[in-house]
Amino acid sequence: MPTVLVFGDSLSAGYGIHVDQSWTALLQSRLQAQGYEHRVVNASISGETSEGGKIRISAALENFHPDVVILELGGNDGLRGFPPDVMKKNLRIIIEKTQAAGAALVLLGIRIPTNYGPRYSQAFENVYRDLAAEMGVPWIEFFMQGIALNEALMQEDGIHPNAEAQPMLLDNAWPIIQQALAGRTVAGK
Repeated sequence: MPTVLVFGDSLSAGYGIHVDQSWTALLQSRLQAQGYEHRVVNASISGETSEGGKIRISAALENFHPDVVILELGGNDGLRGFPPDVMKKNLRIIIEKTQAAGAALVLLGIRIPTNYGPRYSQAFENVYRDLAAEMGVPWIEFFMQGIALNEALMQEDGIHPNAEAQPMLLDNAWPIIQQALAGRTVAGK
């Protein structure tokens, strides 16, 4: 059975909500409803950084043999003020290993609060843009578009989306996920 691997942090792990309400569970339902035979494997871990993802990606690729990988990491790097160039190196390694394994990859971009100033925030956001351009990876600029600044869609911590936001997260990511799935079908995988 073809596999879609979601490789992210708390935004994809369903932090603070029932796992059946998470956008990744909704992705499985959407795939089935649209006739895809893919199973969704959610290898996301709350609190994960790009460094942790770099360490875990080889085992995830070996264990699940995904056709498509949805990479959603970096938010915790930004919240902790990690250097954007280190995050970029880590994400590049994850992308390279995924591509070497023959899987398609899509990148979900994250934005962070401006606590560290506009220069850091811009450098952080540029990591996704630069990697997508350099490595030919489909991406979306801001996975939490329309959600992050809407208190009604956020949990009390102001960081994590609530259950009502999950369909919107899926809708934000769906166009590039669908593009990756179509590319895999055309490629005959």
